[in-house]
Amino acid sequence: MLQPRFIIQANFNSATDAHAAKDLQRIQRYRKWTLRLGVVLLLALVCFTRAGFDRNSVWHHTIQVIGMMAIMVCIVGRGWCSLYIGGRKKTELVTSGPYSMCRNPLYVFSFIGAFGAGAQTGSIAIGLVSAVLCWAVFRHVVLREEAMLAERFGRAFKRYVNTVPRFRPTWFRWRDEKEILCRPALFLATTRDAMWFWIAIPVLEGVKILQDQGWLKPVIWLP
Repeated sequence: MLQPRFIIQANFNSATDAHAAKDLQRIQRYRKWTLRLGVVLLLALVCFTRAGFDRNSVWHHTIQVIGMMAIMVCIVGRGWCSLYIGGRKKTELVTSGPYSMCRNPLYVFSFIGAFGAGAQTGSIAIGLVSAVLCWAVFRHVVLREEAMLAERFGRAFKRYVNTVPRFRPTWFRWRDEKEILCRPALFLATTRDAMWFWIAIPVLEGVKILQDQGWLKPVIWLP
């Protein structure tokens, strides 16, 4: 059901806004570095593990296809979320659309993308480990973001926290707006960033070739 706007505006002076902008930039830098760390850890994991299914088996190819579908869901989902949050994070508390179901839908779609990337090994277990690793990396980022939002929006954010889960979607809470202001540049930037999950396909295929050639020695086989 469509409802009136579910965006809470924050009115602060220029000094406070400048401070908030710096906080957000610091969080974004922290997010980039933690994400890079997560990618390195994932690559180290897949270099020394191997899918238990034969690489020519139906199961192996099925898991890879499921992973590709998960990456597509991630790309579309992150783009969808950016339509609501793009350019508003510093000044508004967005609680409509995907943000009415969980507080961090952008990250939830990233978890799905991480599963899809890991599934390109042909192993469901590696896909799940990738998603859990992504969750562990982003959880620290989310805690920093929530501290900033609590400072800026006070009681409104506390009510939001008390009613909407951090990561687990609650479908029955869905609320939308009659219209939203879309910023194409931010939508395209978010979608473009999500496209990096596709890099997992050639990279992990390269790892498989190195393992087949004996350059890398897997020590763990996972289903």
